[in-house]
Amino acid sequence: MANSNYPLPKFHFSVNWGGTTMSFTEVSGMEQALDVIEYRMGNSPQFSKMKMPGLQKNGNITLKRGVFVNQNDFVTWYNTVAMNLVERRSITISLLDENHNPVVVWKVRDCFIVSLKSTDLKSDANEVAIETVEIANQGFEVEYLS
Repeated sequence: MANSNYPLPKFHFSVNWGGTTMSFTEVSGMEQALDVIEYRMGNSPQFSKMKMPGLQKNGNITLKRGVFVNQNDFVTWYNTVAMNLVERRSITISLLDENHNPVVVWKVRDCFIVSLKSTDLKSDANEVAIETVEIANQGFEVEYLS
């Protein structure tokens, strides 16, 4: 069991969809927020608006990974959206401990690709080729495991 006196490092994680675990260099954008509804009745004795929670908004999730030969999963998935078939997938993102066990799990629902960005190319660079995919979703649940 990890020492609970220290926060978890964010560099050890895994991403899984449909039973396939893929390696990524970065996952970002896991955000949920609520709109605020402002309302004031005309005969209210207070000269200010009430605030109430409104609809939930879900941020798009961005995934970055290295480009590998014969791994075109993102292009294949993107093409289902481009052909108006919109294949939705569930994605599980897990923050792992030092024994590779999940300690925090995000279960993201009904995902589809909204943006696919290929790597930039530079003849004088000494870097790995990185592709980026942005995924819309219908929200997620967070589970903290012990």
